This record gives sequence, structure tokens and C-alpha cells, in this order.
Amino acid sequence: MNNPNYIYELLIDHAKSDAKVTGVCLGQVWTFCKTQTADETFLGLAMSPPQTSRTLDFPGTLVGKTLSELASWVNEWEACKATVGMAAINCSLNSQPLMVAQRLGAGNLAVFEHFLPQLHGKKVVIIGRYPGIDVYQNQFDLTILERQPQGNDFPDPACEFLLPQADWVFLSGSTIANKTFPRLAQLSEDATTVLMGPTVPWLSELADFGIDYLAGVRVEDAIALQQTAMEGGGVRIFAQAVRYHLAKLR
Repeated sequence: MNNPNYIYELLIDHAKSDAKVTGVCLGQVWTFCKTQTADETFLGLAMSPPQTSRTLDFPGTLVGKTLSELASWVNEWEACKATVGMAAINCSLNSQPLMVAQRLGAGNLAVFEHFLPQLHGKKVVIIGRYPGIDVYQNQFDLTILERQPQGNDFPDPACEFLLPQADWVFLSGSTIANKTFPRLAQLSEDATTVLMGPTVPWLSELADFGIDYLAGVRVEDAIALQQTAMEGGGVRIFAQAVRYHLAKLR
């Protein structure tokens, strides 16, 4: 895709909804957007920005807006607004019939566990440091790219050199909100690419961007998810609130 705006136009179009937002939480780790019907609560997740301003101009104004209004914020360059937009998109998509996907094992590393037999002997690049990921350090050729590198992590600019050489790329869904997705997906076109994480939108058209698998989450306990996110929870959401699911796109 030569037009980096296309992914955002596509997401906004598919997330069109007049449903009223009944709650938004910009948590320490997870942001969620919520809407409700008489029978069901729908939640959309996105990873919160690592740093937020104390002088945001929108708190106290979001409840009552439509999902479409907030979904358009995914185009914003202000990180918190873009994150709320991403959560609204996922909330809208989660209120629609979802594609068939395989339920994976429990835990935040369930996606890597699933693919582990296929990763031996391969060059694997992971965008984003997942808690506990170092357990795989000796099981395949592992490289981690991080905006805030730790230890042997590589910084963002290394993507230009490392992704074209990779056999497998695990790409965080949060790259959509922070606007790095179009370039990272382009650099990964020769690899088997998995778009993963709670921020992932369930949209089959992501195959057009070279994505082979979607590894996103589905909410299993809406109450537990809201409480955990509001209390600053990170990987604890995988204990009972959400579970990874996997869909093959191509």
C-alpha cells in the first residue's frame, strides 16, 4: 500500500456507528471504550500511550458521543486521542459479527506458544517487548524492537534494516494508533506477519497490508476487564478478562 492513510480510512469506515459511548477509561496500561444495549456490554481495547499529559482537553466530554465521532480520533497525532479513537474502533467492531477465530491458550504469551514449533531456526522480529518474552531467547533467533529499548533490544530505526531480513514478524496492534503501522507492514512484506495484541482490530482487510494472521483478544468477562484496566492492570487482563484468538487471513 502506497497510501499510508488507507488503513485509517478503512478502519473509520468499518467502525461507523451511531451507538452512544457509555464509558471511556484512559488507564495506565489499557484504554477502553464502552457502549451498551439492553442485553449486552461491548468493549474495545487499546494500549495506552506510555506517557500522557496532565492537561488533556477532553476529559468529562466523551460519554454520549457516538462511536463514529470517537473513531475518527485515530487520525489524531496527539497520542491519547489516537488511542481513544482506536479503542472506539475496536468497540464498534466488537459489536458486529466477528470473523471465525481459534481460541488460544491462556496468558499473554499464548500467541508465541502457538507458533513456537514453526519458529525454530527462523529469524523472528518482535515489535514491542512483551512481558516474559525472554523465555524464548534460546529457542529461535529473536530480535526485539522497542521505542524504549532495554538490554539487547534494538531502537525503532533498526526496523529499516532488520524487518526485510526477517522470516517472521510479530507486529503490535498499537503500531496502528501510533502511526508506524504502514511503514512497518511494508518492511515486513517478505515475512510471515502476525498482527497481535489487545489493540488489534478484527478486520479481514488487513490481509491487503501483508498481514498473514490476526492474533487479537475477545472479551470473556467485561466486568473484570473494566475493573482491571481502571486499576492499572497490565498482563492481568489475561487472567480471566480476555483471551487471545487467532485468525488466518492469507
